[in-house]
Amino acid sequence: MPFKLSRRLLVAGTAVMALSLVACGQGGGQRNGIWAAGSSTVFPFATRVAENFGRNNPEGAPPRVEALGTGGGIQAFCNGIGPSTPDIANASRPMKQSEFDKCAENGVTEIVEIKIGYDGIVVATSRTGASFNFELKDLYEGLAKEAPGPNGTFVPNPARTWADVNPALPNQRIQVYGPPPTSGTRDAFVELGMTAGAKMIPAVAALEDDKDRFEALAHTVREDGQWIDSGENDNAILQTLTRTPGSLGVFGYSFLEQNMDTVKAETIDGVYPSPETIANGTYPLARSLYIYVKKAHIGVTPGLQEFLIEFTSEAAVGRGGYLQDRGLVPLPEAELVQQRQIATALTPMARPD
Repeated sequence: MPFKLSRRLLVAGTAVMALSLVACGQGGGQRNGIWAAGSSTVFPFATRVAENFGRNNPEGAPPRVEALGTGGGIQAFCNGIGPSTPDIANASRPMKQSEFDKCAENGVTEIVEIKIGYDGIVVATSRTGASFNFELKDLYEGLAKEAPGPNGTFVPNPARTWADVNPALPNQRIQVYGPPPTSGTRDAFVELGMTAGAKMIPAVAALEDDKDRFEALAHTVREDGQWIDSGENDNAILQTLTRTPGSLGVFGYSFLEQNMDTVKAETIDGVYPSPETIANGTYPLARSLYIYVKKAHIGVTPGLQEFLIEFTSEAAVGRGGYLQDRGLVPLPEAELVQQRQIATALTPMARPD
């Protein structure tokens, strides 16, 4: 199936192949197939592993993979133990402390966190569009809901063009299509891009000791039409960039790599996103990708631990592995060995800081 098909179609196709869940209460019954839900960025990687696992294990039901966004996937994962909840939450950011605590409240007390690789968040344009060299602070000044005003006040962001933000940027209207609040990509973009940029603005940085106020300023994107939530389907953002001259899109590097014939990434602080700059951390918007697994479902959901072993195998996530072909940036060998040990030993994670 070509990668450029809508991810929602891929989700539907995978769900059709999967057997329906057993209608059982919490903790009872058994589901015939593995169920993973969450990040749209991790979705193509988990789908590829599921396809490979299904071919090698034809006697079992094909794994079911759903793209609900990181927040949506973790929420479903944390609803409890049993066949009516996913075995795996796919995530493009680390699990939050509040999410871990919600899991614990619902009886999900042993969670195995496995880092599968790296990805970068890109700010992209159509290949025929103007080129940008963003500074981190440009992302905050262009996309934050509020901007510094007179006498220590904050006012609705007045910038209408990128040249208003930085005269070195193209004189184009600010129009950015990006993921919704449930997306791990949105969370990571806010944290790595806007929050880092906010710290470079003296009036905002001065409020860092007031955590709630600082986060409200640094984490809230514009609601005046300059930022447009585009759902969990990165393919929809791609199509918008090619149809709307001057627009920008925010999505994962792995999706960019599959579509470089139509879109291009812009540099951040002079660094272009690439497997090398993402892996070594020089690209400012690099991030780690994860899967979270319920230890209580091991030995209950058929093939679950074998699926984890496949997901962390050299053939899948190692250098030259089949997920690198999909755009995953591999972990260094020593770190991959460590993650493989966690998957084999099923070592539960600690509560996040």
